[in-house]
Amino acid sequence: MPELEAQCWHCSCPTGTKAKSTPGVTSIASAAVMMAAVSAPLSSVRDTLRRVQATHLIRQGLVLFAVGVLLALVLNLLQVQRNVTLFPEEAMAILFSSAWWVPLCCGTAAAVVGLLYPCIDRHLGEPHKFKREWASVMRCIAVFVGINHASAKLDFANNVQLSLTLAALSLGLWWTFDRSRSGFGLGITIAFLATLVTQVLVYNGVYQYTSPDFLYVRSWLPCIFFSGGVTVGNIGRQLAMASAEKSHND
Repeated sequence: MPELEAQCWHCSCPTGTKAKSTPGVTSIASAAVMMAAVSAPLSSVRDTLRRVQATHLIRQGLVLFAVGVLLALVLNLLQVQRNVTLFPEEAMAILFSSAWWVPLCCGTAAAVVGLLYPCIDRHLGEPHKFKREWASVMRCIAVFVGINHASAKLDFANNVQLSLTLAALSLGLWWTFDRSRSGFGLGITIAFLATLVTQVLVYNGVYQYTSPDFLYVRSWLPCIFFSGGVTVGNIGRQLAMASAEKSHND
């Protein structure tokens, strides 16, 4: 009898334990399988979104680079023809009478600025809603080209009057086509940094300005950089908005 009782205890304990633990183990295993089944598609979707976003950023950067190169060639041609900007003869290229590094630098700057504007808008929670159409962007480009042409074409009694006029035109461009805090702040920052870099280049004899009145450059140059930053920023915003709409439709 004692042996039979011991056998009963020996057999019943694991069986009871197994019977009690089986539902919990099954539930955990089922949950793990469900989590794996859900996480795999989500991970695939995240990877796809990242690839799509990277592709859109590369495309936007290339478009902005091309726009910057084109604007640099056209606008620098106006400055050279009016003898506002003078390059050394050995630094001149045949295409549009411009130094070869000017379009590359302007294209790179346009890509950086154009990609930075929508990023700052998202960071500040200030989406681009004012005049959201390509027609407005094209008009902004036309006004910017007009401001640059005025800097080389108009003749005033002194440079102060010309600088004040271009400053008013640049602010008018921002008010007409932007009206955002981020656009104004980035425009001021770009104007300051670009003017500083230009001062360094002129100081080192890379090129020069005729009749400099603001250290080594012309006093109206920050106005050109400000309006250029606002213009390129609007192009970048419009490209980002078009890419976002395309991604949403896809």
